Amino acid sequence: MKQSKIGMIGCGMISEVYAKNITERFGDLQLVACADLRMEAAQARAEQFGTKAMTVDELLADPDIDIVLNLTIPDQHAAVSMAALKAGKNVYSEKPLAIHMQDAKELVEYAKAHNLLLGTAPDTFMGGGLQTCRQLLDADTIGTPIAAQAFMMSRGPEAFHPNPKFFYEEGAGPVLDWGPYYITALVSLLGSVKSVVGRGKITYPERTAKSPRCPYQGQQFPVEVPTYVTGILTMESGALVNLTISFDMQFAYWDSDMPYLTIYGSKGSLNVPDMNKFEGPVTVRRGDAPAEEVPVNSPYTENCRGLGLADMAHALQTGKAYRPSAELSLHVTEVMLGLLESVESGKEYQLTTTCARPAPLDAAAAQALQQ
Repeated sequence: MKQSKIGMIGCGMISEVYAKNITERFGDLQLVACADLRMEAAQARAEQFGTKAMTVDELLADPDIDIVLNLTIPDQHAAVSMAALKAGKNVYSEKPLAIHMQDAKELVEYAKAHNLLLGTAPDTFMGGGLQTCRQLLDADTIGTPIAAQAFMMSRGPEAFHPNPKFFYEEGAGPVLDWGPYYITALVSLLGSVKSVVGRGKITYPERTAKSPRCPYQGQQFPVEVPTYVTGILTMESGALVNLTISFDMQFAYWDSDMPYLTIYGSKGSLNVPDMNKFEGPVTVRRGDAPAEEVPVNSPYTENCRGLGLADMAHALQTGKAYRPSAELSLHVTEVMLGLLESVESGKEYQLTTTCARPAPLDAAAAQALQQ
């Protein structure tokens, strides 16, 4: 099968694992160019992975590039993705699709009108852990899902990130940074969301950069977005989901002792693994029996960021549907922005979008993406 040629815009921290997986894991992909506003960053990443460094304009004008991989900061996602679409490129973006709903809608409408593919991260819902959960739900293992509880209780990125300021600016915060993992997983497992209601607050009006890799280590910076948000999602199925996301803790999220996501059904319950990862463990309780671990059978249990990009490229070559679709991306974006709007207004937010559950990634489909 012909390789899809990828042009990567944004050469920050997350770009390394994408570039590594494009070049080493997914045979349908070829990284042909890197671009960044900081040319030295583009040159460093290009040299690391044996490809070309370009300016953003040069990359968008390159007729050989099939898909633009948008890894810029959140408040630039919409502008960069639209520029790529208008250059005739298919686009796969880091989450979120956009930080304003109107921008997200315009991206989806433009892509559809011009027969271009558009999708966003996260693709962890395609990994072995969450796909095992999907199989269990589809097999009626826990019966009809009636409720769920999800927690992401963590310290903020100022503890480790080389540039933590943007995580606390408009377009970021825990809901738009971590929310995509949780809400994409919920939609994949339980279907679309009907309404949301939330409460939240800015707990600490200033944060201090702590990472030795940060050029402004030790400096304080303002917080513009809620850092503790709790909400109730009413699913179209009728299931109710309690979701709490916070950057206000003193520990990493994996040390919080809270479940990542537990789904309660009419015949049992399902403990979903870390939705920021591709692995297990997955445990299930059948009735009142003790929880038992379920084997995870998938080639995608390591850090496979770029799996959604590979799925899009496969769709580009075959004409088949791809799982991180524009419709899924738009719906997840509206759920997050609706939750934040509810925090601000104090009122329930009714969703205007919907989407089908993405198709499961069975063994044959998973194998096809590695060839």
